[in-house]
Amino acid sequence: MKQIHSHEKEQFRQLFQEEGVDRVTDRFNVLDAFLSTEKHVTVMEICEILKQQGFDFTEDFVRETIKLMHTFGFAHKSNFDNGIVRYEHRHLGDHHDHMVCVKCRTILEFSDDRLESMQKTIADEYGFHMLQHKMEIYGLCSDCLASRVSILPLTAAKQGERLAIHNLIGGAGLRNRLLTLGLKIGDSIEVVTNDGLGQVIVAVGFNRISLGRGLAGKVQVTPQDAIKQNAQLTDQKKPKPKRKFLGFKKFGRKRSE
Repeated sequence: MKQIHSHEKEQFRQLFQEEGVDRVTDRFNVLDAFLSTEKHVTVMEICEILKQQGFDFTEDFVRETIKLMHTFGFAHKSNFDNGIVRYEHRHLGDHHDHMVCVKCRTILEFSDDRLESMQKTIADEYGFHMLQHKMEIYGLCSDCLASRVSILPLTAAKQGERLAIHNLIGGAGLRNRLLTLGLKIGDSIEVVTNDGLGQVIVAVGFNRISLGRGLAGKVQVTPQDAIKQNAQLTDQKKPKPKRKFLGFKKFGRKRSE
């Protein structure tokens, strides 16, 4: 990796000087700070790294330099699902995809030759010449999955989660209100949208249902994978059927008197 970064720095200095970019030395320090981390970083996070290294560049200067790095192919820009622009190293000849945890925001990089081959095969079947692609998988990382509670309010569920309605916190009036909307205990639902601020949109089958946050907070749900895990544990705890011991059967001729 150090050899790759050294090559990137040489090309950076050469291209910026050839293009007549000003303050090449200062911009080189921004590149050096960017290459010092393997994370997907924002402009503000790069500014913080530079401050820790003893530099005091303005945010506008750092932002402009990062944009130039993106233009010249040294940085790759991603928005993911929350709209925050992040940058990562762009090494020539290297490709990877991303898994994004919607809870802790951890970004995992992965590559799989089988996946790359399958995508090319599919494109060929449609007569499509693929130039580039990206894959972003959203879900829960192993740490968040392990710490997730089995029962949670609907307002805490993430977009894309498939859940079962476990309970309703309220009286008969609440139950009847939800029933008129098409929701009842035991229903399987999917969270269509939940931005953490406004309404929660869920799907029951092919129907979309809109719930205000106050109402959604009274709906307790269980992730469907947790239901499957509990069912498996229940099966494991079930007593095995007892076999009746019939004794040993004796073989041989009957002794004559």
